[in-house]
Parts: sequence; C-alpha cells; structure tokens
Amino acid sequence: MKLTQWAVLSMAALASSGAVADDQERQLNLFNWTDYMDPEIIADFEAETGIDVVQNYYNSNAEMLAKLNAGGDAQYDIVIPSDYFVPRLIGAEVIQPLAPDGQSLEGIDNIMADFQQPAYDPDGTYTVPYQWGVTGIVYNTDTFPDPDPSWGLLYDPAVNADYPFALLKGDAQFTFSTLCAYLGEGFDCVGQAPWVEAAKLLVATRERDNFVGFVDATATIEQIASGVIHAGIAYNGDLAGKQSEDPELYGNIGFFVPREGSQRWVDVMAIPARAPHPDNARRFIEYLLRPEVAARLSNYNLYTSPNAAAQPMLSAELREPPVMPDADTRARLSLTPAVDGEQLQLLQQLWSEARSR
Repeated sequence: MKLTQWAVLSMAALASSGAVADDQERQLNLFNWTDYMDPEIIADFEAETGIDVVQNYYNSNAEMLAKLNAGGDAQYDIVIPSDYFVPRLIGAEVIQPLAPDGQSLEGIDNIMADFQQPAYDPDGTYTVPYQWGVTGIVYNTDTFPDPDPSWGLLYDPAVNADYPFALLKGDAQFTFSTLCAYLGEGFDCVGQAPWVEAAKLLVATRERDNFVGFVDATATIEQIASGVIHAGIAYNGDLAGKQSEDPELYGNIGFFVPREGSQRWVDVMAIPARAPHPDNARRFIEYLLRPEVAARLSNYNLYTSPNAAAQPMLSAELREPPVMPDADTRARLSLTPAVDGEQLQLLQQLWSEARSR
C-alpha cells in the first residue's frame, strides 16, 4: 500500500514538474521601453500561439545594457535597443544572431531598403528594425512664439536667460552630439577635440540658474504642458501621441528639428545571448514583421514604420510632420555614430566629468 501511494505521488510530482516546464517553454520575456508596445498586439499573439508574454521596462539604453551585463542576457528573450547601441551590445557579447546560419526570418523582406545593411549591423545578423523617428526640441509656444530653430534655444543663454529648460536623460553620446551640432561640428561628430569642447559647454549649461536637469522625453512634454519647464528635448512620436491624446492640454507645445542637425533614430529588435526562449523570440519578431501587425504597432506608437508593406495601412497623421519629416528636415538628420573601444572610454570619461562638476 505504501509503495503504491509512493508511486502515485511520484507520478503526480513528475506530471506537475512537466507542466511547469511546459508553461515555462510557452513564455516570452520582453524587455522594452515604457509604453512602446500595443497591448492588443500582445493579446493577439498570445491567443494565436499560446505563448505568454511577460514585459519589463527600461528608460534608457544605458539602463538596458547595465541590466544585460548583470545577467539579464539570460533572463530576457527580446530587447529593443537604439541603433547606435547595437555595436556595444555585440562587443559585450550580450546578443546573439537572429537566426541560425543559412536561415532567415519570415517577413524580413518587408523591411525598406533604407533600413537594410545599416552601419550599426551591416549584415543584418543581429537586429531587425522596430520603429524609427526623429529627436528635436519641444517648447512652449506662448513663451517662444517664433523661435530660431536652433540648439541655441537650449545652449545659448542669450536666447533663453530666464525660462527653465531641461536636457534629455540618457547616455553621453546623444547629448554630446547635440552640443557638437550647436558648436558647428555636426551631429555625427566623433573624436577628442569636439568632445572636449562639448563637455565644456555641458558644464557651462549645467551651471545656468534656469537649467533644471536631465529629463525623460515623455516627462519633458508633460512638464512643458504643466509650466514646470519651457523647453527641452523629445521624440516626434511622443509629442504626436500626447497631442492626439489631449489636444487642449498639449496644444501649446511646438516641435522643431534644429537647423544644425539632429538625430534620426532606429530602434531595433535583438535576442539576448542566453535568452531562455529564443525560438519564441523569433516567432514574435516574425509576427511583428507581418505588414498588418507592423502597421498596428506604428498606429499605436505614432512612430513611422520601417516595414514597406505596412505603409498603405498607416494612419494619415503618420505620413505628415512632425511624425514624417519633410524632405528639408530629413536632409538635416543623421544616425548617431557608433563608437567603441578607446573612443567609448574617452566619451564616458568626459561625460562623467562634465556631469560631476
């Protein structure tokens, strides 16, 4: 009798552990920017595949990389880094090729030619474009009814001596690129000489009485609407989303791309090196590559899609400024250049010194 009971209990335990393992196999751990995924897309994917999607969030590329370096590359199945951060992830060996040798993802041919073979991932081995957009200056149109479209709105005290303003919270390279652009070195500047001058200007900017600090893009828009600050840096889609959500509250916020140049960014999908469910990650990426799903994603985020087949299904507001920049604006945009090795160490050292003084 005891043996029979023991056998029954053992079989039940084995069945239970097998069910837990099966449940774990039907899981996808997504590490993404906050509010950057349509919940209905997640629900539909789960219903179609039986895979449960668990989401966690970060607010900067630096935060995401720190998490991966601390073991997150074995915790998450998909991450959404920005283009210029990809070489750092490859160098740190925290992401893996998207597909086994000789294979490709279904739907990858839907990606526009402009986004194929990019400098940050020349062979498209590690990443698939997710969304793209533009970074520019947002401002209170009552305070600045007709501003000169220049980084000087933030960096020149003669242009704005009194009204509170913020810079974008994030990593060194983007901030230094904006400073370089203002100083005439171009947004895509790289090297010790322009970076040292950028660091000096950053120190001087931080010492101004009306500088309030480094603020996330969404919070920047909200703080302008509430009168806490009067100018800052944000992404075009974030502003379009807020103005669509509440035209009255956010109606007095303007947006421009500085004439000295700014960032055209591409956020991409990548699979961490030790992802627990890489096959599920590939299924999810292929799902997002479907034209109708890609269009839903952009219509939710109010960012433009790199998926050519999705273009006819995008809402009208995604085909006009500020979401879709006009030809003159596009000519002023650059991808943030990738840096690594000694250049990256120098950049991080200057950034640390400029922020600590």
